[in-house]
Amino acid sequence: MKTQDGSVVGNGQAPNARSAPAQGGASGTVDSVSTSGFTMTTSTGLQVTVNETSSTTYMKGTSSTSANAIAKGDFVLALGTANGPTIEASQVILTPPGGQSATASEVIPFVKKQGQGNGQDQDQATTTKSVGQIPADYSEGSGTIVSGIEADKVTEAVLYAYPGGVVNRVAKMSDGEYNVHIMGVSWPHHVFVSADFKVVGAN
Repeated sequence: MKTQDGSVVGNGQAPNARSAPAQGGASGTVDSVSTSGFTMTTSTGLQVTVNETSSTTYMKGTSSTSANAIAKGDFVLALGTANGPTIEASQVILTPPGGQSATASEVIPFVKKQGQGNGQDQDQATTTKSVGQIPADYSEGSGTIVSGIEADKVTEAVLYAYPGGVVNRVAKMSDGEYNVHIMGVSWPHHVFVSADFKVVGAN
């Protein structure tokens, strides 16, 4: 079934985004490492696959490192092209666990609840609430998709404030602020970021 933002609820872990693959990312703890990438679990229990390429870059703090530095148990931020819960990584940043902002605890993961009348499990599709500043002229799907360093800065800001899901679309609105779509959690679905890359609101 569909959530209020048009995403389709899938297997109980993440909805399939309505948009085509776009630049975004996710943060979490590395579960396993292979020659082609790694898997990780976000703070809300969402499993994410990160595929690495010959052009993927790696950072540890402010220093460059290599794919060999990634190990099971590491906390990482993966930036790149998000296609559902799979990320084609352009950059992987090894970061220490913790240090999230106070808003991190507000993220609501998907949970299972018993279906009514049919004995089937159904997904809790969505949670509706708004915090902070929501642009007055905002409408779903508005804005122009952005990529590159601009999208990376926005994605990092969002995942610091609201970790747990996958950022799968960053759009720049006419006033210069950003509308960021998140999948894989019941809330938030959209996070709004100022022109100077500060999170200002969510719904």
